[in-house]
Amino acid sequence: MSKTIVITGAGGVLCSCFAKELAKDGSRIALLDINEEAAAKVAEEINKAGGCAEAFKADVLDREMLENVRLSVNERFGPCDVLINGAGGNNPRCTTLHETFEPGDEDEDSFKTFFNLNKKDFNFVFDLNIVGVMIPTQVFAKDMTGRGGVVLNISSMNAYRPLTKIPAYSSAKAGVSNLTQWLAVHFAGAGIRVNAIAPGFFVTNQNRSLLFDAEGNPTARTEKILNATPMKRFGEPEELLGAVKFLLDDDASRFVTGVIIPIDGGFSAYSGV
Repeated sequence: MSKTIVITGAGGVLCSCFAKELAKDGSRIALLDINEEAAAKVAEEINKAGGCAEAFKADVLDREMLENVRLSVNERFGPCDVLINGAGGNNPRCTTLHETFEPGDEDEDSFKTFFNLNKKDFNFVFDLNIVGVMIPTQVFAKDMTGRGGVVLNISSMNAYRPLTKIPAYSSAKAGVSNLTQWLAVHFAGAGIRVNAIAPGFFVTNQNRSLLFDAEGNPTARTEKILNATPMKRFGEPEELLGAVKFLLDDDASRFVTGVIIPIDGGFSAYSGV
């Protein structure tokens, strides 16, 4: 049965892949992104393929803006049945140069260390990833109360094993997993299921520069990632679709709520020996 599906961060590599796949069954896709142009390109592609989609400019940290978008989505497609909280990501302003402490870091000002991370930058990354889940859920879950629905959050391997250099992103994603479980309990009696997927390493627009140099060669960080991934490769966006469709399917997963599914090529299972 077709549904109204709201996706935040819909202009990105992973969520645009979700949107295109979910549109194939006749669902109406509301593509929310602060980069409206990116979302509009995805909507155009879906509509040209015979689907039904529309892009909406949305800042997941601006509740008033999201409330207005909700009214527009309701008017255009009807109430939200499924919310995918895909907005998030890291920012270079909150990324340390060194993986671990090196003597002198405490007095350094010329590059990012743990000691000179700016509170404003830390808060931006942290809020984008966890408050950016909370506020859209507050807004769009209103459509689900009394009707039922599904919320799908995007956690990360960082929630299980924090990565070096990105403390705000790692801690926020751990919070996303915890918040997913909290929301699942809170909304269970309302017929709203809340789950998450935790992708391993996928090449996206946000992390490409960390994984490959200007010539397209793998960085030292990529070598470490692949050495710690038993399948020895990055994931492809399409490899997330099976878990996404399962968790959104009320027949296949009607008794599944509060789970976080790793999709990581074995990364979270590997001890290094």
